[in-house]
Amino acid sequence: MKQNHKKTFVAIVIALGFALPAVAQYGPVAPANIPPSTPSTYKGVIGKTLAESKEWWPKPLKAPKGAPNVVWILLDDVGFGASATFGGLISTPNFDTLANNGLRYTNFHTAGICAPTRSSLLTGRNHHYVHVGNFSHASTAAGFPGYDGRIPADKGTIAENLRENGYSTFAVGKWGVTPDEDTTAVGPFDRWPTGKGFDHHIGFLESATDQYNPPHLVEDNFHIKPDGRNLNEVITDKAIAYIDAAHKAAPDRPFFLYYAPGATHAPHQVSKEWSDLYKGKFDEGWDVYREKVFENQKKAGYIPAYAKLPERNERIQAWKSLPPAQQKLYARFMEVYAGYLTYIDHQVGRVISYLKASGQFDNTLVFVMIGDNGASKEGTFHGVINPKNSPLTTPEADYIKDNESDYESIGTPEASTNYPLGWAQAANTPFKYWKSDADAEGGTHNPLIVYYPKLIKEKGGIRNQYGHVSDIFPTTIEAAGLKLPEYIKGIKQDTLQGKSLFSSFNNAQAPTLHTKQYYYIFTSRSIYKDGWKAEAAHRPDNIDLLNFPQGKTLPERNYDKDVWKLYNLNEDFNERIDLAKKYPEKLKELKDLFDAEAKKNNIYPFIDRDDINNKRIHHLENNN
Repeated sequence: MKQNHKKTFVAIVIALGFALPAVAQYGPVAPANIPPSTPSTYKGVIGKTLAESKEWWPKPLKAPKGAPNVVWILLDDVGFGASATFGGLISTPNFDTLANNGLRYTNFHTAGICAPTRSSLLTGRNHHYVHVGNFSHASTAAGFPGYDGRIPADKGTIAENLRENGYSTFAVGKWGVTPDEDTTAVGPFDRWPTGKGFDHHIGFLESATDQYNPPHLVEDNFHIKPDGRNLNEVITDKAIAYIDAAHKAAPDRPFFLYYAPGATHAPHQVSKEWSDLYKGKFDEGWDVYREKVFENQKKAGYIPAYAKLPERNERIQAWKSLPPAQQKLYARFMEVYAGYLTYIDHQVGRVISYLKASGQFDNTLVFVMIGDNGASKEGTFHGVINPKNSPLTTPEADYIKDNESDYESIGTPEASTNYPLGWAQAANTPFKYWKSDADAEGGTHNPLIVYYPKLIKEKGGIRNQYGHVSDIFPTTIEAAGLKLPEYIKGIKQDTLQGKSLFSSFNNAQAPTLHTKQYYYIFTSRSIYKDGWKAEAAHRPDNIDLLNFPQGKTLPERNYDKDVWKLYNLNEDFNERIDLAKKYPEKLKELKDLFDAEAKKNNIYPFIDRDDINNKRIHHLENNN
């Protein structure tokens, strides 16, 4: 009997399937991409019969005529002084071309670490304000508004806003803002990219992954198996395929591509074809690298003419003092990293070449953010090849010896490579400190390229306006001539906090619109206002436990005893001269401002790494 019911059900479905096309005879086919009507918006006539009725369709979601395609490129863990495009010694010819035909923004800032930067970028708002104070990982999320890792629906993403403006939307690569609990095969999927406005996505949801064998590779809402190729090649192929299919289906519909590769986050994995391009190029070491890059930056006008290079961090050894075997080892780490960055520049070039060949590039607005934070300090003083060989548990001499014996593994699919801290400082030239140091420019100051010849008249211009990653959203909307929808999926949208950079596109002297900005990562914090900056480093010497010398005792950590410093970035852009004692009133003014911003943006309560490690405030514990 049950079998007969099943057969009947199937038959009905089949019958309906064949009958549906005949409905078209009663009226015109609905236009594509139309929003649903509601009782309050419906303007047709509904009678008892079709003859007594008059159908009505809402206007399709359609971008304004001539609206540009939009491409956002966000690299991972790249310091200000890495790419040749901003004075570094690592070749990035495709970025060079975009910058030389567009604009270089030299005073642009990120949040200091991956998930906070991405949440701020995607929403145009501060990262605590959208609930991503640290990460969305179960180990770092906490049951407070600023830290639960769940972006509210009233703070829609750029993809949701562009889709409401008639765009096709695609994301490839690293996502990083889905709570761990939601990443399984059963979701829920509303916090995956496809639930946040993207038509398609391929990549990984976590903060880092193996580039050849990613354990949690996803496409749309499905986990898929990797094919053994470098992931950056895979996502580039998919980006091109997504755009190509959409262009063929709807040639007049613009697209938005969010291209966010895992490069150059650890593990640094790239074929020798790329890393061997730099054989011997870094044998002079990180001290000489810093000096060369600093002079390049000053000569090109990327940094002020008065600038001075900060002293090498006292806890990093002078290159000349290292034994030859260590120099060889450390140079190879940087060769691999450099090859990795050049390789990802090449992958970006593939997307650009496709857009040119398909006739779409001339009307494409491109933003390139070279790093979601500064260069990473997570490689320890001596670099990482096998993460199981920890400097916390292995004596220093043995750790170095083990790395020397694994020399040939550096950068291979079998290794989990990250370079030594000395190279991180070099890659952050001309700034101090590193990724996750929200108090320091080395953690938050990254290069930005904007390319859009249709509107930008000056080729290769330099812009010094202060900017923040939250500004890219409103800049995109204004430059593309779009409007922000008041509602998305029936939910009224909150205002943006970022400020548009559009006024500076053709006016190098345009005033800075983003005049106030807080930074906070794991209780290291700072506040910027009109060129002044107050900052407090909660961790000892801005180096976390991973890099703290063995046998040493960590100093007491007390928020009230954190030492605040004061800098005038208008005259001292890379934080060399502490003015806290000279201008105590200004320091107090900024500390009070930080407190006000903390309350407004849900920064409180302060959460230290130790709080996380001890799971004192882990939100899951409250549910047990």
